[in-house]
Amino acid sequence: MRLSNAILCLLSFIVFSFLQSPAFAVKRSYVVYLGGHSHGIQSSSVDLDAVTESHYHFLGSFLGGHEHAREAIFYSYTRHINGFAAHLDDEVAAQIARHPKVVSLFLNKGRKLHTTRSWDFLGLDHNGVVPSNSIWNKTRYGEDTIIGNLDTGVWPESKSFSDDGYGPIPSKWKGICQNQKDAGFHCNRKLIGARYFNKGYASVVGKLNSSFDTPRDKEGHGTHTLSTAGGNMVPRASVFGFGKGTAKGGSPRARVAAYKVCWPPVSGNECFDADILAAFDVAIQDGVDVLSVSLGGDPTAFFNDSVAIGSFHAIKHGIVVVCSAGNSGPADGTVSNIAPWQITVGASTMDREFRSVVVLGNNMHYKGQSLSSKVLPDKKFFPLLSAADAKLENASIQNATLCQAGALDPKKVTGKILVCLRGKNARVDKGQQVALAGAVGMILANDFLTGNEIIADAHLLPASHINYTDGLAVFAYINSTKNPMARIMPVTTLIGTKPAPFMAAFSSKGPNTITPEILKPDITAPGVSVIAAYTEAEGPTNEDFDKRRVQFNSVSGTSMSCPHVSGIVGLLKTRYPNWSPAAIKSAIMTSATTLDNANEPILNASYIKAGPFSYGSGHIQPNFAMDPGLVYDLSTKDYLNFLCTLGYNDTLISTFSQDNYKCPGSLNLANFNYPSITIPNLVGSITVTRTVKNVGTPGTYRAQVQKPVGISVKVKPKNLKFKKVGEDKTFIVSLKVKKGEAIKEYVYGQLIWSDHVHYVRSPIVVKAV
Repeated sequence: MRLSNAILCLLSFIVFSFLQSPAFAVKRSYVVYLGGHSHGIQSSSVDLDAVTESHYHFLGSFLGGHEHAREAIFYSYTRHINGFAAHLDDEVAAQIARHPKVVSLFLNKGRKLHTTRSWDFLGLDHNGVVPSNSIWNKTRYGEDTIIGNLDTGVWPESKSFSDDGYGPIPSKWKGICQNQKDAGFHCNRKLIGARYFNKGYASVVGKLNSSFDTPRDKEGHGTHTLSTAGGNMVPRASVFGFGKGTAKGGSPRARVAAYKVCWPPVSGNECFDADILAAFDVAIQDGVDVLSVSLGGDPTAFFNDSVAIGSFHAIKHGIVVVCSAGNSGPADGTVSNIAPWQITVGASTMDREFRSVVVLGNNMHYKGQSLSSKVLPDKKFFPLLSAADAKLENASIQNATLCQAGALDPKKVTGKILVCLRGKNARVDKGQQVALAGAVGMILANDFLTGNEIIADAHLLPASHINYTDGLAVFAYINSTKNPMARIMPVTTLIGTKPAPFMAAFSSKGPNTITPEILKPDITAPGVSVIAAYTEAEGPTNEDFDKRRVQFNSVSGTSMSCPHVSGIVGLLKTRYPNWSPAAIKSAIMTSATTLDNANEPILNASYIKAGPFSYGSGHIQPNFAMDPGLVYDLSTKDYLNFLCTLGYNDTLISTFSQDNYKCPGSLNLANFNYPSITIPNLVGSITVTRTVKNVGTPGTYRAQVQKPVGISVKVKPKNLKFKKVGEDKTFIVSLKVKKGEAIKEYVYGQLIWSDHVHYVRSPIVVKAV
């Protein structure tokens, strides 16, 4: 018996040890980032193969051989980004992270598309976002600028991507149309390239079938964003006849390319770091001028952020990268894509509504919005019921109030208009649940956080989305009478509504949680109920129950505001081909407005005055961005100096940039030449330095200052005289806490340089401690 026990113990030990060996350790997918490459942009296939071999050799030294490395690596980044993605166990990953050649190592994390549809520009905008005809003509509508889009792919058959009237593809283009496994997918002289990247996604979800081997957009998001940035002029575009007009992207004559990096969600994530880096690496080589990136994740250190890494390598080659700020508002400190070399875009409304009026039995009228093509009988009232009073016996009041699946009692609902509360499940799903329960219509009421932000959705039944205050009034009416009644009027399109813009409640806000000295977001643009081209693989609601198909759809999110800015960047690139990404960014930021169309300060979704943490420098004004007067410029070296101020050492930064770089002796992050001034912890006083470049006519600019509460601000010199284009002038701004007047929270002001023609405005954001 003792011998048997001893043998069993020995066998158990052997099995345990065997299972603990590297071959049986749990493996996860990691990105190993090694910085830049020494070979130039004209690298040969021999150069690229040599890089891949170096990756096998490097990883093989940890895994015990070249072949093990070949099996582990599923991406080798060979063109501009140096690194690889591989399946590794955590112990090996930790060893690699300590190697001196490694800039960073991080898990292949998932990121989200920044559209609101799942959780809860065309020329159809009307509040000054589309440039005037004179601006279009001067920029040739962005002709031959190449806009790339990292997203869910593209629906190539859309009229927004027709190549009628286009000449040959620009000779600088080196991209491909990756359609070998999708014979029905075609590129043309407008849609000049399309690729897909799914190995990072597959490393998380498992082996993929052949339906994933295509750049075709089966979800709609990528088609919508790409057409917003660079879609053709398409007359008579609409959603079910609403918002009818000529659709056109920000740069309607640009050439466009799709880089599909996002796939069906897994644990809420759709776009994975390994795929994002692969797309950036290729897009830079392909020859894009602008990259539009409507996705993101939680803010993280720059070297652990695939979008920040990819963006840096892009701007080194003069490519402007525009990113969405995120949809985690209205909470503070939620903004993502916070690197200073990115243009980060929040979302605001436009002056167009798809109005659907709710009329109560007491003759009170409430202005909601909808894109429902279904209508109720004219002037007929129906019984009105709160969803909380329509719950099934075994359902919770909360689930019923939100009109969630399985929570509503058909016996109580049939033939009535139901009032549902916004939140948790998708807005259109609420309408579906209401319809399945037998209701004739739905009123969707906002909660406190969503305030006045109402969104026009393509509901499958007559429906109207109303704001928080009106929702309270509707609930109060229901409780005030024994027989509440209501009707929902048909949808009408209205232009010139006020106030507009105001900030969307979902739009993520500052402060920047990684480097609070850099104000984020940078800018805001239309991102609510934006009409643009769409996939025909799914219905406008993207719900399985929706069998309708549309060529254009209305969608909301910072995903939608981001490509508005990308399109404007395309125009600027055409007009000023030699401007740096920082100069283009500065032109957009310093020309923005903080006023709405009533000439009042821009508000948030609760109609309270918004601030720079919501809109950055303000709402984009493309006509003024085309002639900014002065710009705050930055070079690659300035960004490396920025990294020095964060504590990164010379060796790491040199590896990152592939430059022989040494950190200067003394640097102050406050002096980083950003178009905004942010001091998060002001003790006593500080003096910051900025330099502006004249990109307009010769003239004299005078400083005008609006001081933050409790802070004194002095600018020296007060006048800047420019004699020629390209001339630089440096000035200092001294900020001092006023004893007894300062408050220990963020306060806001602004600095404007003006020659009475141009108004070059920079927000000032200060927190005294």
